[in-house]
Amino acid sequence: MTSTTTATTGTLPVPGATLHYEVRGTGPLLLISQSGEGDANRSTDLVDHLADDHTVLTYDRRGLSRSTPTRPATLPDHADDVHHLLAALTDKPALMLGCSLGAVIGLHLAVRHPGQISTLIAHEPVAPWLLPAAERAHHERELLDLQHTYRDGGLPAALPQIAAVLGIDPTNQDTEPNLTPQPMTPQRIANFDHFIQHDFTAVVHDALDEADIAALTDVRIVPAAGRTTPRTVFDHRCAQRLATLLDTDLTEFPGGHNGNTTHPRAYAAQLRHTLHNAT
Repeated sequence: MTSTTTATTGTLPVPGATLHYEVRGTGPLLLISQSGEGDANRSTDLVDHLADDHTVLTYDRRGLSRSTPTRPATLPDHADDVHHLLAALTDKPALMLGCSLGAVIGLHLAVRHPGQISTLIAHEPVAPWLLPAAERAHHERELLDLQHTYRDGGLPAALPQIAAVLGIDPTNQDTEPNLTPQPMTPQRIANFDHFIQHDFTAVVHDALDEADIAALTDVRIVPAAGRTTPRTVFDHRCAQRLATLLDTDLTEFPGGHNGNTTHPRAYAAQLRHTLHNAT
């Protein structure tokens, strides 16, 4: 599939970095904060299915692709980057879809900058601090072990283990047709390097006060998970625990952990439905 929407691109200086961002479509502003190594172009097919009735904002996290620098950043740093990006583009509360790491960025944004987002769809947040102590420690060690695996054997050794941790089946061919190819380019390899070397560490050392999340009143948080993500894996457990914390149901989206890229048409339909019901 080739993108059918024209992007307006820009750069924004933020404290200690410069962010690349892209805007497509028309309507209420919807920020998509990507998972993993994903940059502004990661969910281009999803954006195409949303741009008729949303102004969709995507960006390269600092350290990825066209954003700088490559030094380590904390999850609060990433949330502050989104704060500055939204403040530069709108004076109204925005909608937000956070996928995996992006969902944790959204949670920090909601706590640190009240009133900036009205709804956060938190799809499978990678947030060990949501889990009971023993389970949290297990998954933090798991992430650190993955870093050692990557440093010893590179992506060929690390990717299968990352997929297993997140409940992704690389052999699963259940995808929508005519997706935009996402080849393993040198830039994407560099993004994986930054993600594993630095953002894994940020996740391990991350923490939020659950009471602060439960007390939020100016944002609707919708915990979400992929329909095919195994219920026992790390990211699904975090989504379920977030739902329990907020005393709400877990919303299922098409596909698995990366349903936004494997099932963009169905994912967009579910996202519209969820956003409509959240307002």
